[in-house]
Amino acid sequence: MIKVLGIGGIFFRAKDPKALGLWYEETFGINKVTDSYDDPAWTQEAGTTVFAPFKQDTTYFGRPEQQWMINFRVADLDATVTALRASRVTVEVADEREPNGRFAQLKDPEGNPIELWQEMPPP
Repeated sequence: MIKVLGIGGIFFRAKDPKALGLWYEETFGINKVTDSYDDPAWTQEAGTTVFAPFKQDTTYFGRPEQQWMINFRVADLDATVTALRASRVTVEVADEREPNGRFAQLKDPEGNPIELWQEMPPP
């Protein structure tokens, strides 16, 4: 068996790829892909990455036809939520802390679900 090193990219369809790429860059600091290999790609901080297929009928992602959801690790969930709300992004913070941390949910401008996760050791 071989072991991959990590996720090399996330690819998905968009109604307006240019506008959506710009939203992710302005909202989360994710460099959009350019036509030049000289421009830097987004480099994520090393840490936990969860790879978890869900049952086909899950409601966790929202719309039944939604096939994916991205989860971004954040250092400070409260500060991230405050900044997003200041930018007029609707964010819902989970009331309860899970054993592995705290979570919040939002949607990008095309309705794709995003989860924010502040990883925390168990209490």
